[in-house]
Amino acid sequence: MNWKGITVGYALTGSHCTFEEVMPQIKRFVDAGANVIPIASYSMMSTDTRFGKSEDWQKQLKEITGNDIIASIVDAEPLGPSKKLDVMVIAPCTGNTTSKLANAMTESPVLMAAKAQMRNQRPLVLAISTNDGLGFNLSNIAKLIFAKNIFFVPFGQDAPEAKPNSLVARMSLIMETCEAALQGKQLQPLLVERFLDEVN
Repeated sequence: MNWKGITVGYALTGSHCTFEEVMPQIKRFVDAGANVIPIASYSMMSTDTRFGKSEDWQKQLKEITGNDIIASIVDAEPLGPSKKLDVMVIAPCTGNTTSKLANAMTESPVLMAAKAQMRNQRPLVLAISTNDGLGFNLSNIAKLIFAKNIFFVPFGQDAPEAKPNSLVARMSLIMETCEAALQGKQLQPLLVERFLDEVN
């Protein structure tokens, strides 16, 4: 697919352990010619963890995309009327974000941007990363799977023995899922053996 002239909204939420995994996926879009607009949750913008400092992740995000980060609800709101994003991806998409999205709660820059994308009936792609995917959050995931213009990066259990409720998307398929979403299609198969990824 030719990504030149395509604008991708790339949002990150607070699954800090996956930031290192998704940064190369953002670069794939840029290398393919897409204009990538970074969007970040409050957690991503303010929390230092054992996986890295917020300031360092922000710097990397800006360097990869060449754009400033949308980090407030006020800055995210214009994405609706401007119809700026051809496709938006939330990767990683936490259980907290999944829950709020499924229940129409808009209290972060990422959720406001997602609301704007849905208003414009344009594709929204979710790459889930949640320890509660097969717990209480399963009903929210199911709700979103059936929603119009929402697509999922193929996902599966990442550690079924240690964390049986945990679901994580196969982040290497983010671009391919977005390509399918732009054609109105869900990339298949949706369910993958994610826990085998590091073995193979």
